[in-house]
Amino acid sequence: MAEQDPKDSLEAATQATRGLQGLSTELTARVPQLLEAMRSVGTGLELRSTLDRICETAAELAHAAYAAIGVADEGGKGLSDFLTHGVSTEVEAAIGHRPDGHHGLLGALLHDPAPVKLADLTADPRFAGFPPGHPPMRTFLGVPIRVQGEIFGNLYLAEKDGGGEFTDYDLHMVRVLATEAGIAIGNARLYEAARQRERWIDGSVAVTTALLSGGDADDALTVVAEQARHLAASAAGIVLLPAEGGGLEVVAVSADEPSAPLGVIIGPESPVVAKLLAGEAVFTDDSATDFRMVTRLAHRFGPSMLLPLHSGGRVLGALATPRARGDRPFTETERTLATQFASQAALALMMAEAQRDRERLAVYEDRDRIARDLHDLVIQRLFATGMMLESAQRRSVVPEVQTGVGRAVDELDVTLQEIRTAIFALQQEPAEAPAGLRTRVLREINMAAVPLGFKPSHRFLGPVDSLVGELTGKNLIAALREALSNAFRHAGASRIDVVVDATATLPDGRDAVRLSVADDGVGIPEGGRRSGLRNLARRAESLGGASWFGPGIADDGGGTTVVWEAPL
Repeated sequence: MAEQDPKDSLEAATQATRGLQGLSTELTARVPQLLEAMRSVGTGLELRSTLDRICETAAELAHAAYAAIGVADEGGKGLSDFLTHGVSTEVEAAIGHRPDGHHGLLGALLHDPAPVKLADLTADPRFAGFPPGHPPMRTFLGVPIRVQGEIFGNLYLAEKDGGGEFTDYDLHMVRVLATEAGIAIGNARLYEAARQRERWIDGSVAVTTALLSGGDADDALTVVAEQARHLAASAAGIVLLPAEGGGLEVVAVSADEPSAPLGVIIGPESPVVAKLLAGEAVFTDDSATDFRMVTRLAHRFGPSMLLPLHSGGRVLGALATPRARGDRPFTETERTLATQFASQAALALMMAEAQRDRERLAVYEDRDRIARDLHDLVIQRLFATGMMLESAQRRSVVPEVQTGVGRAVDELDVTLQEIRTAIFALQQEPAEAPAGLRTRVLREINMAAVPLGFKPSHRFLGPVDSLVGELTGKNLIAALREALSNAFRHAGASRIDVVVDATATLPDGRDAVRLSVADDGVGIPEGGRRSGLRNLARRAESLGGASWFGPGIADDGGGTTVVWEAPL
C-alpha cells in the first residue's frame, strides 16, 4: 500500500467541497477554518495522535461539545477501538466498557455507513440507551471515514454548542474533513505498519544475538519471552519447550507478576498442545472462554497467540503472548509478524542447540581425556607412592614416623577413592542421573568437584526424597547447579558447604525445602553481573518461595552464601 499523492488529496478535497458551491456566505466564511482544519489533520504520522487530532479538530469545526471516532474491526462487524474528545477521564471510568459497535445507533451506522444528522438521537428508533454515567446528549452528527475506499470507521459529533442543532453546513464541512482524515489515517497506517515491522525485526535480531551469544540458556530464553511480550503488547511472554514425559513445559516467563510458574507442564491431552506440537498456531480472542484452553491460567487472559517454534521440520517448543481480559484482539498484521518472529526465534534456537551440541561434544571429549589421565597417570602414581610409603613404614623403627606415615597412607587411600568417584562422574552421561533427589544432589556435587579441584561438603536434613515433589526437586537441582557454577566461575573458593534442609519453614508458616550453598571465596562484587542470581530468584518465586544471598563461611566473614527455598 503506497502513500497517497498530494494531488489525490487535493482532488478528493475538491470533490468533497464541490457541493459547497452556491451555498450561503456563512459557509463561505467558514472555508478558511475548514482549510486550517484539513491542514491540522494532515500533520503528523502517529496513528493514535492523528485520530486524537481528528476528533479535536472536528469538534472545533462543528462547534460540538463531544467528538468520537469508532474504529471498525477487521471484519467490519464491530468496533476495535473508540476514541473520544470532550469526555473526562472520570466520566470514562464511570461509563466503564466502551461501545463495541454490535448494537444501538453506533452499530447501525457501522453496518450502514452513511452520513446521519439527528436533532434528538434519543428519539431515533436505532437508539439503545446510554450506559450508567454517560453524559446526556441530544443533537448528533455521524460521518463515515473511508481509507482507500474501505470503511475505517465513523466520526461522531454530539451536543452542538448553544443548544442548537447541527446544520447542513456542519455536515458538509465534516464530510470534507472526514475525506482528509481518511487520507491522513492511510498515511499514518503506512507509517505505523513500517514502524511495527521494524520493531519486530529488531526484536528478532535481539533474540538471535541472545541465543547465539553462548551465554546462559535460561537468560537467552528469557530474552525471547521479554521481546515477544514487548512487541505483541501482551500481558505476558511465555516460552515452552517439550517435556520429557510429553506435553510442554514452561521454561521462561516475562510478566509484571508471576503468571505461569516455571517448570509447570501442560499435558499432551490439551488440544492446544496437540496443535502446537503438530506445528499449528492457535489464536483466540478470549482465553477464559475458549474450550481449548484447559490450563488453570487461562481464566486470567483474553486475546492470546500461541505459536509453534518450528524450523527444519522440527517443533522445538512454543511461544505464548496472552493479553489481559478486555484488551483488543490481535490483528491479522500482528499475527503475521508474530508468526514470523516465532519462526526466526526457532531458527536461532536450532542454531544455538547445534552450537551447544558441539560445545557439549568438546566437553565430553575433554572429560574422557581427563578421566583417562586420572586413571592411567594420577592413580597409578599415587598408588605407587602409597606402596613406597608402606615399605618405608615397615623399615622404620621410630614409632612417631610409623604413625605419621600410616596417616599419610590413609589420606592417600581416601584421595584415591575420591579420584575414582570423580572419574565415574566424568564418564557418566546426564541421562543416567538417578531419580532420587538425594542422589541427584550428590551427583551434582561430584560433577562440580572436578572443575573446582575439591569436593564440596554436603548435609541433608529430613527425608528429602519423600517430602520434596518432582517439580520442586527439579528446580532445586537447577538452583544447586547454578550456585555451584557461580562458585567455580567467580568465587575462587577453597571450601563449599551444601545443605539441603527438608524441615525448613517459610515466613508464612508453610513447610519448605531450603538449599544453602556457602563458600569462602571473594564474595559478590558491587555492580557485578546478577543474571545467575536472578535465575535463582525467578525459579523460587514461580513456586511461591524466595532466594537471596548473604555472607559466606570464610574466617573473616568473606565469601557468599546463596539460599534458595520453596514450599513442599
